[in-house]
Amino acid sequence: MPTPVLISLDAMGGDHGPSVVVPGIREYLRRHGGENVRFLLHGDQTAIAAEMAKCKLTAEVCEIRHTDKVVAMDEKPATAMRRGKGSSLWNAVESVKSGEAGAVVSAGNTGALMAISKLILRMSAPGLERPAIVASWPTLKGVTAVLDVGANIESDAEQLIEFAIMGEAFHAAVHGVKKPTIGVLNVGSEDMKGHEEVREAHAILRAGGLDLNYHGFVEGDDIAKGTVDVVVTDGFTGNIALKTAEGTARFISTLLKGALSSSVQAKMGALLALPALKAMGQKIDPNAINGGPLLGLNGIVVKSHGGATAQGFGNAIRIGVDLARSDYLTTVGSKLGRLDDIMHALPSAAEAGEAAASSGEILQ
Repeated sequence: MPTPVLISLDAMGGDHGPSVVVPGIREYLRRHGGENVRFLLHGDQTAIAAEMAKCKLTAEVCEIRHTDKVVAMDEKPATAMRRGKGSSLWNAVESVKSGEAGAVVSAGNTGALMAISKLILRMSAPGLERPAIVASWPTLKGVTAVLDVGANIESDAEQLIEFAIMGEAFHAAVHGVKKPTIGVLNVGSEDMKGHEEVREAHAILRAGGLDLNYHGFVEGDDIAKGTVDVVVTDGFTGNIALKTAEGTARFISTLLKGALSSSVQAKMGALLALPALKAMGQKIDPNAINGGPLLGLNGIVVKSHGGATAQGFGNAIRIGVDLARSDYLTTVGSKLGRLDDIMHALPSAAEAGEAAASSGEILQ
């Protein structure tokens, strides 16, 4: 029997608020069932109750916690922290802090969600300045977890290894891979390539003291190939890679639509290819992979895209449920403790790894 879990939802967050959040619950239940899953919805009681009636969701499944205070989508994080207490976003995160809920899902203001979550839940590792955002990236082999994709602009070697630990635990919990392979994103696969931080992280990961299934360096084209299950990078590089991929996908989609509507023959061909085109569209549909956890917090927080559909929000809920039911936090805590021991007890290991990488030697 599935582990009972309560999911806390910021019902007012996102571009559409309850009109997407509540149908998102319905979509989750339709796809995955509702056995031992309950929802705590924070926001305007009247608006939420009206959507619940439309979706035929009962109080046995959804409990409403009223507040008329909302963090605006364009509100600055500092302002949200000062004025956000008592808002739907703040209260949703507080439910995780108190232990009442196993996870929180919000489509609200990303900066505000990150700042408030950090303030309330605190970071699980002293080296992390802010949570890492993970993206589930569609690939030729399935899905690859890429982190960080925007939160930590600069990351030292220890932070990159922390991303590897968190990414492995996330991928195992959400995508069901028992021992995910891990790669560090670099400008080449050779040991001497890249800046000091990635070479140092590479050396420590290859040493094997963290019991991670480390593949080595990977390049940009390895992400879509699905070469590894988890790709680790700093937030600056990760965000550029993500936005480039999104732009390329839109570019190709636009060209394809234009080509398939350019003539009568092309339209007939498109009609014949419609099933294959739909399958491809579902593969790269952002709503199919919606839901980016903020990793590194002492609690589970999942960010949904602000403009997600009900289907997309339902997928973000699924990620929250899977993480809440897993041993993600325990696994990450244990390995982060081991990493701390390695970084303090073996400071010369990083120096030796850097020297070997600089001289072109292969670390064993």
